[in-house]
Amino acid sequence: MKTIPTPYLLYLGNAKDELSVKTSRGVAAWRPELCVGEYRAEGCTVTLNLPQLGFTDAVAKGAKTLVIGIANAGGLMGAQIIEDAIAALDAGLNVASGLHDRLKSHPEIVAAAERNDRKLFDIRQPPANLKVGNGEPRAGRRLLTVGSDCSVGKMYSTLALEKELRSRNINADFRATGQTGILIAQSGIPIDAVIADFISGAVEMISPAREDNGWDLIEGQGSLFHPSYAGVSLGLLHGAQADALVLCHELDRPHMRGLPGRPLPDLATCLKANLDAAKVTNPNAIAVGVCVNASRLSPEQARKACDEIEQSLGLPCQDPIAMGVNRIADKLIECFDKSVAA
Repeated sequence: MKTIPTPYLLYLGNAKDELSVKTSRGVAAWRPELCVGEYRAEGCTVTLNLPQLGFTDAVAKGAKTLVIGIANAGGLMGAQIIEDAIAALDAGLNVASGLHDRLKSHPEIVAAAERNDRKLFDIRQPPANLKVGNGEPRAGRRLLTVGSDCSVGKMYSTLALEKELRSRNINADFRATGQTGILIAQSGIPIDAVIADFISGAVEMISPAREDNGWDLIEGQGSLFHPSYAGVSLGLLHGAQADALVLCHELDRPHMRGLPGRPLPDLATCLKANLDAAKVTNPNAIAVGVCVNASRLSPEQARKACDEIEQSLGLPCQDPIAMGVNRIADKLIECFDKSVAA
């Protein structure tokens, strides 16, 4: 839960495809004010359209932390990333990484941090003081995004809701549970790296009691219907003690991610299962909307699909990127008293 110093210099390395820089791209999209530029090594063919800076130049521009915001096979650093991390530390930057291969597992990187009095942030390293969840009610209001599958837009939906609520002068804070979200929020816990017994306790930790009538908007992970990742989803549901759920879904997805032949669940069935699980720790949990990723469809097809979902579930349905989340925010406020306003 340590706060990562900002502004950031976003590391693209020698990336050659857009997907490989998804973490850096997510930070640039949602927290542009935290990004002074991008670092591109020789051979890099992608860009975030930020100023291209070397490490020394970035420090001169005010950068505090190099974010190794790339994803590669196995999550390994490799010689180039290690060399660049050391150079960044010697230039005066802290270094943060969301790779599975941790900065602190490389003695040469640790030595560079120590000699420069800089800090290393391994995003996928959960804190050591986690406790098991207790399910006891705590002050404040919470919304959790849940999914019909993995990678259906839970982070984007949660961030879009934060932006919408804040635009209405409602206290709302994004609570991160994944590597990209943690860099965006500057704090959080990587739930996919937490031992199963402590998942619900970790969620209680990132969303403690709050007394300002505001909302904690908790980033969901996985899906109760995905055989590989249902465990993390259940732990989030129990630890969040969510007052409100938003179901996230990708329209026209052919099968569960990584599982050809396994269809996505019916949305009504999926929503009921999530509400049933949420009510274990908050019997008053309700659903307030559906966020869809309609990128595979035309605008007309997307609107029709959203209309059909609304008629089926009785909830507002929007694509956060193409349509915003104003109607889902309206529903949230309608279902809870107006004291949520700051």
